[in-house]
Amino acid sequence: MAEINEALELIKRGSEELLVESELVERLKTGRPLRIKLGMDPTAPDLHLGHTVVINKLRHYQDLGHHILFLIGDFTGQIGDPTGKNATRPPLSIEQIEENAKTYREQVFKILDPERTEICFNSTWMNKLGSAGMIKLAAQYTVARMLERDDFSKRYTSQQPIAVHEFLYPLVQGYDSVAMRADVELGGTDQKFNLLVGRELQKNAGQLPQIIQMMPLLVGLDGVNKMSKSLGNYVGINEAPKEIFGKLMSISDDLMWRYYELLSFRSNTEITGFKREVAEGRNPRDIKVLLAQEIVARFHSQKDAEDALADFEARFQRGAIPEDIPEVTVKVPAAGVSIVNLLKAAALTASNSEATRMIEQGGVRADGAKVEDKGLILNAGTTVVLQVGKRKYARVSLAAE
Repeated sequence: MAEINEALELIKRGSEELLVESELVERLKTGRPLRIKLGMDPTAPDLHLGHTVVINKLRHYQDLGHHILFLIGDFTGQIGDPTGKNATRPPLSIEQIEENAKTYREQVFKILDPERTEICFNSTWMNKLGSAGMIKLAAQYTVARMLERDDFSKRYTSQQPIAVHEFLYPLVQGYDSVAMRADVELGGTDQKFNLLVGRELQKNAGQLPQIIQMMPLLVGLDGVNKMSKSLGNYVGINEAPKEIFGKLMSISDDLMWRYYELLSFRSNTEITGFKREVAEGRNPRDIKVLLAQEIVARFHSQKDAEDALADFEARFQRGAIPEDIPEVTVKVPAAGVSIVNLLKAAALTASNSEATRMIEQGGVRADGAKVEDKGLILNAGTTVVLQVGKRKYARVSLAAE
């Protein structure tokens, strides 16, 4: 049991819910490699760190010697999962699915060992099932049960349309577990209903029902909302090393520990040691650097991680200006332009009020010097390097109108 308890500690790390833990313990006792399933629809070509939370958990299972089944939902992607949405999600074309699936494979193998990972496509068995098989599958669940799903229930109550094909999505996801004979299925907390359908369909098929493990949705860089490209608070795993490093260094000290728990492959003992060191006076920035370097090295290389740190230190500790900053030309009156108006015109701030606020907070520099005067006038015919916050730069040429 000591070995099983040690494995459980790793398996449960960062987990939101594990159903049913006692069943998992019984299967671990058998000593056989368990079949661990994660399905992802190729809805977008690029993954961000929020997507990797469940993939990291697959890596934990892989390190424990279990068999990893990474399912690319090329069939379900054509249906469109409305989970968490208040409207029908548009289905993807076959061409979009094929292109996105290719990049998914490339990206997940930056986390998982390709030699020990089985890539599956649910079109393999769903295309064989046929229309008669789909009708038999649909007969295993009632409309009343489907309406227990939170988003369906809300849409039904508010008289928003629900297309019949949307009911097929959780059924197909559940049937995937039957076809794959999954012991464990991973997913986000928003997938609970679909994961439970898998358990029911496996029982109907005479299989042991899968254990379901739900991982939390990763909070984005803003520390408030879940990580999302639409909100701009994300870190893409295909972004440039310096961009990934800089974004991770921008998170709060409190959020850093959550990122360690969900994104780092360092042991719990090591992370506990870091927390103790910070409590005893070590600068949290030092610990954050180690996290940023680990993530950059995972998706790029160790050298890229070292270069990103050197660039970060040069830029923010010694006040150096990066070489590859945007060149912007702004037409201004011959008498010059205020720094507030110039920041907005150069697209370094969204509005004059934001520019004013950033100056008041000490977050604006011109040619490396902090701007303290909101009434500063810059003359036409000059060029100035402007910096807003830690990461926005532009070399701005002021041309007379």
